[in-house]
Amino acid sequence: MRVKSVFITGASSGLGLELAKLYKSKGWRVGACARRADVLNMLKEKYGFETYAVDVVDRDQMSQAIEDFSKEGLDLVIANAGKSYEKKTRLPNFSVGRELIDINLLGVMNTFEPAVNKMLEQNHGQLAAISSIAALNGLPGVSAYSASKAAVAKLCESLGLDLARENISVTCIFPGFIDTPLTQKNPHPMPSMISVEEAANKVYEGISKKKRKVFFPFKFTMMVRILALLPRSIYAKIMSMKKFNYSLEE
Repeated sequence: MRVKSVFITGASSGLGLELAKLYKSKGWRVGACARRADVLNMLKEKYGFETYAVDVVDRDQMSQAIEDFSKEGLDLVIANAGKSYEKKTRLPNFSVGRELIDINLLGVMNTFEPAVNKMLEQNHGQLAAISSIAALNGLPGVSAYSASKAAVAKLCESLGLDLARENISVTCIFPGFIDTPLTQKNPHPMPSMISVEEAANKVYEGISKKKRKVFFPFKFTMMVRILALLPRSIYAKIMSMKKFNYSLEE
């Protein structure tokens, strides 16, 4: 019986690394993609991943990496690589915003494109992308992050409709706060934060069930989903309250 194969971007730390470890423990063949070759070499030796030192914004390199990995089959691709703001500011930083769009949105497209080509060829497969609960509402101080994650959500929704008859399923993940090196830098409260191990298990479960959308943790993401249903004028009044904007820098 052929071993199942998964290719994961942003796999050198945080949720991506935890997912790579989890899938490896389940007997999957794991392709781990990230920018840092030194870290990937260590992970390859420690966990037995097949590693690819590639930046997701480089379309050609991503295509080559996935084409190489998929020679032995490709059952699942998880577009996990992403970036957020290091500082939240009241006035937009468009330079940082463009970088976020490149990584968070175009990086997903660069990952999905060669994967879809392979999955169409073999007539099966699954795509998954890590969006964010920030996709549901425009949040103060993180305009391009919210926009990029919302675009990922709609990209997945559309692809799920387009590719269903090709036997390719699409799952979009909407996590709340996860305890990772990125969130540990945040200077503001992060309600209902969960461990990276718990988050990886939630992602694994949702993907295994081929859910179109996966939200966690339940109570916090439900609250944010309710906010998304409010008239935007009411939402704006709520979010303009000082307790939601105290951490923004000028």
